[in-house]
Amino acid sequence: MTKNKIIVGISGGVDSSVAAMLLKEKGYEVEALFMKNWNDQTEDGKCLWEDDVKDAMQVCDKLDIPLNTVDFSKDYWEKVFKNFLTEYKNGRTPNPDVLCNKEIKFKAFLEYAENLGAEKIATGHYACKSMNGNSIQLLKSIDNNKDQSYFLCCLNQNQLARTLFPIGSLY
Repeated sequence: MTKNKIIVGISGGVDSSVAAMLLKEKGYEVEALFMKNWNDQTEDGKCLWEDDVKDAMQVCDKLDIPLNTVDFSKDYWEKVFKNFLTEYKNGRTPNPDVLCNKEIKFKAFLEYAENLGAEKIATGHYACKSMNGNSIQLLKSIDNNKDQSYFLCCLNQNQLARTLFPIGSLY
């Protein structure tokens, strides 16, 4: 019996690929979403994200899961990078990954995935969750060397409730 539909944010890298594989092995209906968050080119005009999307395609072919793609680069520029530049200009050293997770990977991605019929999303982040009464706690990964919970510190209860971290309990 197939479980709920989960859309995995996939980069083509190992962590997100393993997350997708683990969810498929558990019987979830898995799809992948490649997010283009940055629009950059090499000096000879090659788009830097093209190799990543090719890797994601190979992973999805191997796992036999559909791959969706979306361009969030304008959202990333407006909601993440402009803030980074302003903060840096004012003598602060912001971490753009924290804001990217809050605004892009767990907001824009979540909304996009819901429109594709997903019950939840998943990522290759090393983090865990636990229920504490009526609230969800974000916890460190079991592997302290790979823990990424710090980068997820701004996620709200809805985002945490709708997200799975399949590799957070792996060493």
